[in-house]
Amino acid sequence: MLKQNKLPAGSKQVQDLVLTGVERRLEGDDIIVSKTDPQGKITYVNRVFIDISDYDEEEMLGAPHSVIRHPHMPRVIFKLLWEKLESGNEIFAYVMNRCKNGDHYWVIAHVTPSYGLDGKLVGYHSNRRAPKPEAIKTITPLYERLYKIEQEHGRKGGLEKSYAALLKMLKDKETTYEKFVLSI
Repeated sequence: MLKQNKLPAGSKQVQDLVLTGVERRLEGDDIIVSKTDPQGKITYVNRVFIDISDYDEEEMLGAPHSVIRHPHMPRVIFKLLWEKLESGNEIFAYVMNRCKNGDHYWVIAHVTPSYGLDGKLVGYHSNRRAPKPEAIKTITPLYERLYKIEQEHGRKGGLEKSYAALLKMLKDKETTYEKFVLSI
């Protein structure tokens, strides 16, 4: 069962899929690389990205990076990601992505702003590797809890409440998201 996403003008049409529940895994040395423009539209993908996602390069270029967003990923993680990037900082984050056929895969993502020679933002660069299985066992219950909060409280209220829950958890652990992510 397929349905079409409504993408911004100029973007290519990419399909939204039913989830299969099948997890794919990156090989130990694989690195997924992608680049986007400042609005998050994909400008570059490497072969590893194409192979694991099952999208071809033509489908990806010009599409929003969110085309691979798994619908069960808590939105608060992307809020945190964008806050860091928009302040000019890099971020490390665990992310579950969705493949074209509905399978999914986990990554540890390192996302950085990219600047031109004139110092102006030209986009974002992301390298993603296979996470340690122990890290996914740790992060999954947290993400499930944050996602549940978001679902229970609606779009805006859920994001605010999941953000508060994430900040409380980090405060209780006396850490930041990045330190937490890199410690597991």
